[in-house]
Amino acid sequence: MSKNFKLKPEQIKQLITPMGGCLATDKITVDGLGVDYMYREDAHNELDSGWRFFSGTEDQAYVDDPNNTSVYDVNTIANYDPAIIPYLNLPVGAELERVRGTDEFDVLAG
Repeated sequence: MSKNFKLKPEQIKQLITPMGGCLATDKITVDGLGVDYMYREDAHNELDSGWRFFSGTEDQAYVDDPNNTSVYDVNTIANYDPAIIPYLNLPVGAELERVRGTDEFDVLAG
């Protein structure tokens, strides 16, 4: 299934030092919603940063459908929502939620 991404490849700029891949839902990359919730878990392989990004509007059925989530370079998601950049060096175990109406996140864990 082909996805119609909100940002075109030529719109993606190098905003961060390369750090590997991540998972993000189509709510961010296709629908263009901001990141409202993010967490970092143990990497699944050497190319994985461990970061997982969600808009906060996904229900469990949406998240359980693998067609709704894809692997991206973390830099790609930083282009969709640059507010995540200051938090990307937090360690495994970090869990953050956006402060409503701002570009800041509350650290819930980590």
